[in-house]
Amino acid sequence: MALITISGYPCSGKSQRAAQIKRHLDDRLADPSYNGPTLSVVVLSDDSLSIDRSAYDDSKSEKPARGSLFTAIQRSLGRNNIVIVDSLNYIKGFRYQMYCAAREMKVRVCTVYVLAPPDLCKRWNNERTDGRVYSPETLDNLLQRYEEPSSMVRWDSPLFTVSWTDVDVPADDIWRAISEGMVKPPNTGTQAAAKAPTDALRTLEHTTASIVTAIISEQANSGLFSGTISLSISPMLKSRITLPPRNITLSELQRYKRQFVMLHKKAITLGTTERGAVDWNEQCVADKFVVYLEENIKL
Repeated sequence: MALITISGYPCSGKSQRAAQIKRHLDDRLADPSYNGPTLSVVVLSDDSLSIDRSAYDDSKSEKPARGSLFTAIQRSLGRNNIVIVDSLNYIKGFRYQMYCAAREMKVRVCTVYVLAPPDLCKRWNNERTDGRVYSPETLDNLLQRYEEPSSMVRWDSPLFTVSWTDVDVPADDIWRAISEGMVKPPNTGTQAAAKAPTDALRTLEHTTASIVTAIISEQANSGLFSGTISLSISPMLKSRITLPPRNITLSELQRYKRQFVMLHKKAITLGTTERGAVDWNEQCVADKFVVYLEENIKL
């Protein structure tokens, strides 16, 4: 249903704000006047995933920790969940990654920026007695590397800033954002491409080779080296091609065939072109190859 991203300096009070948001949402969902769908509020944090503060000591340990968090986010996102991500989320690229995952699941998003001065964060870190303390070097490094959210970019919007002096979070505004905001469609760059059938490569090779053979045979039998030629590739597969006024050699046709096959082989193996609209039947391949030949054979 929604993804709420909490972002802020280490020890800036993010967990407190996440708890406030969860309490407001739970109260609203339990209110007798609420008549919407049945929803659950899920809070994902370093603590709930048993990610130690030392994971941020170096990039080698931080990367798998962030991967564990992202996997938990993907697993929790859904139409019946409001997911609150209570973590540093200090890298804008990671916030964008979460935003794309939310769009894939067609859920609403918002970002809560928990604001506190660095000196205050350091003091709160030193005063912790629960063992969840950042080392001074790690804390300084995270403070310097923090990438502040911006309402000007789509993956941080809508953005709500909560200062350390604020008693509570803007619960009503957050609720409107996750319940009434626009649900953006999945990013086309992240959508899975339709897989080609298992015999697509064989069809590509066989059909293009048959067309080359048919063109050479038709030229030899009819003596026509130009104009529109009808090609009878098989009893069920026929095509027409318009050739320039000269003899097209076998080596030239084979060169174009190799180029065409290489061009489309990537689409078969990786699904990187013509996303979601590829037809690999023989007639379609034949029609495409004929058009490719007509566009590339020079006079």
